[in-house]
Amino acid sequence: MRILTKHFGEIDLDESKILYFQNGILGFEDYKKYTILYDIDEGKRSEISWLQSLDEASLAIPVINPFFLKEDYNPEVEDELLKPLGEMTPDDIVVLVSVTVPSDLTKMSANLKAPFIINAETKKGAQIIVENQDYEIKYYFYDKLQANKEAKEGK
Repeated sequence: MRILTKHFGEIDLDESKILYFQNGILGFEDYKKYTILYDIDEGKRSEISWLQSLDEASLAIPVINPFFLKEDYNPEVEDELLKPLGEMTPDDIVVLVSVTVPSDLTKMSANLKAPFIINAETKKGAQIIVENQDYEIKYYFYDKLQANKEAKEGK
């Protein structure tokens, strides 16, 4: 199927890549269908990808794997909140967090308090407010990103 996006133009999307958020996401409760788009740079996938709405072409949220930023990330979530996603095994769970990218990149932050949890098998997702008190809405990670980049480059 072909979808139109504001930021990426027209994209050919396999229907198996459609994710369904029954309750939408925070601030966008009316938009239920999404997909994840990746930037491919020099044959490698970027750490930041995009949660692209299929209901609203201009809605694309930058997201990142929180374990890339914080290896010990362990969100506490009530089991009841995950039931609508279907049975999950550790292999089926995809966890992403939204990223805010201001004009000053050193102030880039991730929202560790409200991750997107996706069941890769059922293609159902939810944005959940975690119970952990120590996870911030604005977790600044520019320095961590630079350190990871330097480590990959062998500096």
